Amino acid sequence: MSDRSGIFAGDDPFAIARRWLAEAEKVEPNDANAIALATVDSAGMPDARMVLLKEIEGAGANGAFVFYTNYESAKAGQIEATGTAAFVMHWKSLRRQVRVRGHVSRVEPELADAYYASRALQSRIGAWASRQSRPLASRGALMAEVARQGINLGLNPARPAHWGGYRIRPVQIEFWADGAFRLHDRFRWTRLDSESENNALSEGRRNSAQSLWQVCRLSP
Repeated sequence: MSDRSGIFAGDDPFAIARRWLAEAEKVEPNDANAIALATVDSAGMPDARMVLLKEIEGAGANGAFVFYTNYESAKAGQIEATGTAAFVMHWKSLRRQVRVRGHVSRVEPELADAYYASRALQSRIGAWASRQSRPLASRGALMAEVARQGINLGLNPARPAHWGGYRIRPVQIEFWADGAFRLHDRFRWTRLDSESENNALSEGRRNSAQSLWQVCRLSP
């Protein structure tokens, strides 16, 4: 991979993703951390929606992407059924995108508690009031429920059990950058190991790109 230099340089894809996101935060007008999250329903029909990526965790075998949602939403139901998801994070200002496919699991309750507590009070109350993805009679009905929950919950509401985070552990990550005349640069990182094989590796090898990932340049 001698030509993987410049913005593509690095031995760990999560470090590259964090670097790209940091660059995007300086130039994107709104929500540089927005991702188009894709899931599949029970009939095999794909589904997609925008959510906010809240953390790029760790490195190597411990790296992951974290977002938060209502566990009773349509996306959560699809994730719980399949244990998989994919997303693309696109920055029009940078002309770059990151594509991820992987396995999904819930974050630890204490992590979800900490993030929930960091949100604005009205957002915390909204998590109690909204029955996400379900039919709603009117916006007025929603605001009435927000008001009711605000009175009941007070100024320090606890995280509702139906709300929390998901962690995507990727099996593939692709970094894409725009090129002149549609001759784009694309590098796909693919995990080589199965879970059982990964557990057999030493800690040092598990966190090295050489043992954990295969990096391949793709045609545009």
